[in-house]
Amino acid sequence: MYDTVRDRLIHLHHCRGAGWKTIHSLLKVDPTLTAPFSLPPNDLRPLVPLSDAQWPAFFHDLHSIDMQRVIKTYMDRCIHLVTVFDHDYPPLLRHIYAPPWVLYAKGDPALLQEWKLISIVGTRRPTKEGIEALNKLVPPLVAAGFTIVSGLAFGIDVCAHQLAVQHGGATIAVIAGGLDHIYPKEHRPFAARLMNEQLVIAEHPPATRPQAWQFPARNRIISGLSLGTLVVQAKRKSGSLITAAYALEQGREVFAVPGPIGLAESDGPNTLIQHGAKLVQEAADILAEFPYV
Repeated sequence: MYDTVRDRLIHLHHCRGAGWKTIHSLLKVDPTLTAPFSLPPNDLRPLVPLSDAQWPAFFHDLHSIDMQRVIKTYMDRCIHLVTVFDHDYPPLLRHIYAPPWVLYAKGDPALLQEWKLISIVGTRRPTKEGIEALNKLVPPLVAAGFTIVSGLAFGIDVCAHQLAVQHGGATIAVIAGGLDHIYPKEHRPFAARLMNEQLVIAEHPPATRPQAWQFPARNRIISGLSLGTLVVQAKRKSGSLITAAYALEQGREVFAVPGPIGLAESDGPNTLIQHGAKLVQEAADILAEFPYV
């Protein structure tokens, strides 16, 4: 049916129920991924770790999706597909635990090949001090050639993207769900601009509506693309600290902007600093950790 494992992977990635673990299981059994397309259902069923309720939809999609038509639609819409088997897959992301099998990208895919990437995350409700910190830190990072990676969320995330653009730099937005369903909806006009001038990426096909579990999962991509992660204001339990935890797990640098005690938005960064994150007061504190790039 398909000539390459890449083609078979892309088709599997569009089958309902075929999440990261399902594809991983199939690759372990058959690294060429020919088995799902050639085995009869009774032989394939034991190899697919899905519930009985999920199985019919998966098997239907496996034998009914017209991937040539789907791929042509993506090409017409300038949506790039980058699989883990491709030479232009992001170099740092390839080495994390559970790297995305496929990235759906719209904008300038060359940004995925950059080495000087820094992720910036933080609270959705920053104080004026948090915005001031971004205004102090982002322009020199951009001037030093760093691409800013974040999650297009309210607050620190979108401000980091906006500052990168305002100062003539590059930025990558990593979203939950698919490219057709930007969340929050208030950021859709800005996301459209990024899709023209910068880059927006997702690990799910474009038609996928975002679900709650996808937001923490995409944080591993934000950190995994980057040499380090900077946290600017975050509560002790927040998505930003999940991103920082992923960065530590991936062996990347973690930076944090300290804040006054008693302020909830300071709890996250201050706790990270207590546990060894580098305290950041100016961009030079970050740049000093990357003299080799």
